[in-house]
Amino acid sequence: MNEDHLSAAVAWIRLLLEREALPDASADRAVADAGVGAAAQRLRELEAADPLPHFVRIANTFGLTPFERSLLLLCAAAEFDTRIAPLCARAQRSDLRPYPTLALALALVPEQAAWDALSPERPLRYWRLLEIAQAHGQPLIASALRADERILNEIKGLAHLDERLTPYLFPLDVPHEHAPVPPSTQGSIDAIARLIRGIGHAPLPLLQLTGNDRESKQIVAARVAEALHAHLLRLAADLLPGNAAEVELLARLWNREMLLLPVALFIDSRNGDESARISLRRFLLRVSGIVFLDAADSGSDVANARTFAIDKPLPSEQRELWQSILSDPAAASRMASHFDLSVPRIRRIEAELASFPPNERAERVWPVAQAYTHPRLGALAQRIDCKATWDDIVLPDADLRLLRRIAGQVAQRTTVYDDWGFRDRMNRGLGISALFIGDSGTGKTMAAEIIANDLHLDLYRIDLANVLNKYIGETEKNIAKMFDEAENAILFFDEAEALFGRRVESRDSHDRYANIEVAYLLQRIESYRGLAILATNKRAELDHAFMRRIRFLVNFPFPGPAERKAIWRKALPPALPIEPLDLDRLARLNVAGGSVHTIVLNAAFVAASRGTPVSMPLLLDAARVELRKLDRPANEADLKWTAEALAS
Repeated sequence: MNEDHLSAAVAWIRLLLEREALPDASADRAVADAGVGAAAQRLRELEAADPLPHFVRIANTFGLTPFERSLLLLCAAAEFDTRIAPLCARAQRSDLRPYPTLALALALVPEQAAWDALSPERPLRYWRLLEIAQAHGQPLIASALRADERILNEIKGLAHLDERLTPYLFPLDVPHEHAPVPPSTQGSIDAIARLIRGIGHAPLPLLQLTGNDRESKQIVAARVAEALHAHLLRLAADLLPGNAAEVELLARLWNREMLLLPVALFIDSRNGDESARISLRRFLLRVSGIVFLDAADSGSDVANARTFAIDKPLPSEQRELWQSILSDPAAASRMASHFDLSVPRIRRIEAELASFPPNERAERVWPVAQAYTHPRLGALAQRIDCKATWDDIVLPDADLRLLRRIAGQVAQRTTVYDDWGFRDRMNRGLGISALFIGDSGTGKTMAAEIIANDLHLDLYRIDLANVLNKYIGETEKNIAKMFDEAENAILFFDEAEALFGRRVESRDSHDRYANIEVAYLLQRIESYRGLAILATNKRAELDHAFMRRIRFLVNFPFPGPAERKAIWRKALPPALPIEPLDLDRLARLNVAGGSVHTIVLNAAFVAASRGTPVSMPLLLDAARVELRKLDRPANEADLKWTAEALAS
């Protein structure tokens, strides 16, 4: 039917041109009028067919007037029939004009004449249905017109994306797109679909999807698009051009595609500099249709927007999914307690476990999951290889119990928050934070290693030099990336006072932005779902609001003689060759555990170079070097050693 309509339309245009090419007093004009009338009647009959021809659907979609339809059809016919170009030249009495013009169209159908057809506000130009080749100094009415290639293909029934959009738009590949989704995710899908259906023909709002789980957002967008029978495409915001006119063109072309095809757009706005953000805002203010924005927690500042918080599945839902994979309730609970994963990531882990027998998957799953959850922190943090265990640390019993309690709370999060209902009563403070206070070398870093080792989680030391940035807004971006990426690891902030320092009275813009950074950091600490450990030896410099948000405070006192003796004993590896040592004498040295380990290590290197065991003289000599480094006074009597001293 579409081919019949196109043939009839081209025939009508050809007859119109042949009639216009006749001399005014030609006797053939009556015959030509009859032919044009018959062709027009045949065309009207075909335009009323069901389904509608593509040209008619396009004309209706863009609200074209009868004259605008005829003008577009004239330009399309010139592309479909090689006889049209010479007829255009004959009809315009000029061999230099073998192309359609506005003047020609006005002459062909004077009864439909509309002089504003090529106005920038009218559909033919606004929607770029026609291209105008206007030479310098040439009037618009005489300029060459050409139908847009994308529109020509649509008229022929070839539906494809405009090639000017293809460098920017890509299909959104959602892993396991058709797999069942958890109830919490399905609730978001249903809410967005209801909103779109309820709006009807009114302009749709921008659909902002906030949260830090990109994969869950993509699943939500893909399922909504599927429910609305739309093809979902992805745009990376950092690909948008910086030129305002180019952004305007892209937005116009997208809006045209949205009218021609059942398409939806998913915009990834997480990357890009300030220029990209400006282009994105300009683009968002101009696009329409079903548009999802993968936004940061703050979202965009577009007025016509609706925000939906999209999170990973609830821990209870993740546990059910792990149970179906592992068939081991204990292992499933352990995985849900320690890992916060999206459904696609869990499914990828499941696929990797498929090569193992079912009875081995529970014990194999942990290292596989860890390999999939290494945070991409770049220069913001360094991973610590954790080797210390509970047997390696020396602390007062009360403080040691606190450390074990921290590890216990991390391990039992799912039971308390979900099984016992605390998550339903709390909207913040679901993470666990601990503050370690003590002088350098008293065991703060070792304690963090022990907890990470006990929980089989990765430990990352935050590099404050790379987190803090002098440019406005960059520190907050680093903080957001740090917390978003490390939900399945432990964050360790050494010298935390540099990042969590007291807010000051705002005297200038620098003070205000510094206070904003601290406030944002406090907010992220409170909403962080993982374990954050902060260490400092300057408690007085910490912000008071931060202290209220800390769940555990562990003191690391400077060790006394009894504790130092135990530290010396633990610092000597079993394989280390040693002569008889006076641990009581060594314990009299006023050094912390970190210095003890340094002394033993330095003495071991000297012993290795000499080919002798580690002896008291070597240890005391290494201690003298360490005390000098610490600028700490030393009693030379404690650092001298004779064989008689050991015998006594």
